Amino acid sequence: MNVFRAIGSSFLKGKDKAKVSISKIREEFDEHLQAINENTTEIAQNHEYLCELEGKMDKVAERLDHIELFLSQYGYGRATTSFTIKPLTNDEKRIFVALYATEDEKGHVTYSDIANATLTDIQLVGGYVASLMEKGVPIVKRYVNDIAYLRLDQDFKRLQAKENILSIDKAQRRLVQF
Repeated sequence: MNVFRAIGSSFLKGKDKAKVSISKIREEFDEHLQAINENTTEIAQNHEYLCELEGKMDKVAERLDHIELFLSQYGYGRATTSFTIKPLTNDEKRIFVALYATEDEKGHVTYSDIANATLTDIQLVGGYVASLMEKGVPIVKRYVNDIAYLRLDQDFKRLQAKENILSIDKAQRRLVQF
């Protein structure tokens, strides 16, 4: 009988030690979980701050564009830039016309906007835009919340309007229905 009592008492001591060990592990997990939650909150706050900062930078860039435009009216500002553009295919011209026209309406343009305007697959639009950039068309690309926003360089856009350096005829402009 004493043997059974000794075994039972030893088993209870082992069980108590296991409970203590498990409660210590649980406390460590709770502390670790709390640290993770605090870090997640900090990361979310940093993301919000960066988005706010990016918005402010965009506003400053827009204001600088306005100032530059105003100064250029009086002979100040950037020196005229020359653009060397390789010849474009008809599809590239169609994408360019969509970008040009949609930018006039909306400001910054997404791939989706161009795809909708040209009834072209969004993946193809991305390829055509990359091809336009490779051929020398100055397209400014910004990412906001993982979405690419496109616009044409303003000097190039003015030059295209005046001199039609890409040789886009009226028939090609009508291909894109808005």
